[in-house]
Amino acid sequence: MNVIVDTIIFLGKFLYYFLESLVYKIIPKNKKKVSGEIVLITGAGSGLGRLLAIHFAKLGAILVLWDINQEGNMETFRLVKETGDVKVFAYKCDCSNRQEVYRVAGQVRKEVGDVTILINNAGIVTGKPFLDIPDHLVEKSFLVNAFAHFWTCKAFLPAMIKLNRGHLVCISSVAGLVGIKGLSDYSASKFAALGFAESLFLELTMQKKTEIKTTIVCPYLMKTGMFDGCTSKYSFLLPSLEPEYVAKKVLDAILEERVYIIIPKFAYVALILKQIISTKMMIALGEYLGADTFMASFKGREKANELQSEPERKHQ
Repeated sequence: MNVIVDTIIFLGKFLYYFLESLVYKIIPKNKKKVSGEIVLITGAGSGLGRLLAIHFAKLGAILVLWDINQEGNMETFRLVKETGDVKVFAYKCDCSNRQEVYRVAGQVRKEVGDVTILINNAGIVTGKPFLDIPDHLVEKSFLVNAFAHFWTCKAFLPAMIKLNRGHLVCISSVAGLVGIKGLSDYSASKFAALGFAESLFLELTMQKKTEIKTTIVCPYLMKTGMFDGCTSKYSFLLPSLEPEYVAKKVLDAILEERVYIIIPKFAYVALILKQIISTKMMIALGEYLGADTFMASFKGREKANELQSEPERKHQ
């Protein structure tokens, strides 16, 4: 009897949510206001992190910028201040170091307040064939691209749970959905970040903490310098993405409280095909799209794997 009742309830919910999703496709949700929200962005010293900081500043948010690169972080600080009368705090933090994350998080809580929107954006890439990757860089990839998400969420989620209000944003990658040649450590760490974010989303939902939102972002190659030298075989199918375009898409997804966003839309097709075609068909598709040559000319961002210590802090 319970099976019948549960099945009827499930089908009713499934139909209702299906119709709801169709309605939202036609009539978008109202975008939430972020003025006065404390937004912390890791990897804010360049690329997508910097652009997101500028966009949130224009919306009146209080910005907390984290990056291991103090020079880049302070440049973001300067650019954010140029947007107007905005509160912005810049901290040097090595997100691969758990104790450092907790220490700087304590400074943020004391000097700024409880973070209400946490954007885990910091990332590194080695771009080497698997057997050529030094062990310490494999560990570094996981520490920055995945483990840091655990430490930042542990640091800032308790306050969100207490208030039942907040937003967790995971910047993963298309490489966190599909393995890519030459990106074994990067891809694996991005899979891990996505899996963590998705699991935490479900955990909070089951705990009825429904006002703590989650957004998981999976963009393709961006022209930020991180993948300098890499090219798409057919740019009309998988174009190298302009960072400003991605930043706007991510901002909209956060404001609309969307759980998943994959950029570009063609990546959805590739992801679906991965589940239904044979392995040989998948390899043939990968070769057609240039997966075998994608990393051939990889250069990467200068000093991407540089280790720094003794975080400093400057705010205004």
